[in-house]
Amino acid sequence: MADNKQHKYRQEIQQMMYVSGETGEPSTETTAMIEEIVRQQVIEMLRNCTELAARRGARSITINDLIFQIRDDAPKVSRLRTFLSWKDVRKNARDSDEKGGDVELGVDDAAGPAGAGMPGGAGPVDEAAKKNKKAKVKLPWEPGSFYSQEPPERDDEEDEEEEELNFITLERLRKADERTKAMTREEYVTWSEYRQASFTYRKGKRFREWAGFGVVTDSKPSDDIVDILGFLTFEMVQTLTEEALRIKEQEDLWKERTGGDNNNTKKRKLAPGGLFDPPSEGKTPVESRHIQEAFRRLQTRSKKSRAMLNGTRLQQRTNLRLF
Repeated sequence: MADNKQHKYRQEIQQMMYVSGETGEPSTETTAMIEEIVRQQVIEMLRNCTELAARRGARSITINDLIFQIRDDAPKVSRLRTFLSWKDVRKNARDSDEKGGDVELGVDDAAGPAGAGMPGGAGPVDEAAKKNKKAKVKLPWEPGSFYSQEPPERDDEEDEEEEELNFITLERLRKADERTKAMTREEYVTWSEYRQASFTYRKGKRFREWAGFGVVTDSKPSDDIVDILGFLTFEMVQTLTEEALRIKEQEDLWKERTGGDNNNTKKRKLAPGGLFDPPSEGKTPVESRHIQEAFRRLQTRSKKSRAMLNGTRLQQRTNLRLF
């Protein structure tokens, strides 16, 4: 019973794993291990943020302290920037609506696609678009922030970072397409619903207690910090699941080639008409040992960082590696 009280996100983790490609039914032990790993990652991030804030002489942590922890993971920073930019757009649009934005825009002109290109509505719509334009999130450690002025942006200018990361974005979209292309309408609706799974959405108090706010850090988290942690925890579960699925796939391939089998691994018979699952086949979900191995691989340091310490008396870092 104590375990059930300690692990609070089994359902959310199952849904996140489902979106990440796990179509089986993971055990309680597996989801509990994922939850504990993610919790340790969050605690490590908050501890590092608190140290950074203390160096500045500040008591409160900021979103920059949080993003700084993942600064070396350019694709993740890019996705987080996009997330924050669209969050800002939605906030501005909501504020505009609350102040009577519909009246300013003209309901007839902005009601839908039929009036989108009409000359009479171009002025107000353009003004609203400029006001609610996706803002670029700037980070203080980037070279562009060292200067008081920056060149004006051109509409035809492509963001270099987005160009570099475009391949990674397309790859993620391709994986999502692979997972969904054979789904029925009902299955896709379920998959879309599961994409909204979150550690933080409408669970603010529970998440703050779970993450250690008030223990790891005295800072009261802002809504932006909680939202960023919600985004990052989803990415952590996804990364762990995808790595564990790769490990399981390699294991299954080895068993197929060698005829080896693990007697402790029991196939779960699928219920007729199970979501995403062929009715006549058995399927084994990833197990806790796959998650454990995935975590071990994600903690492995690069050869370059290890080689630089060879022959020295410096102790190698044993801190938790964020992923």
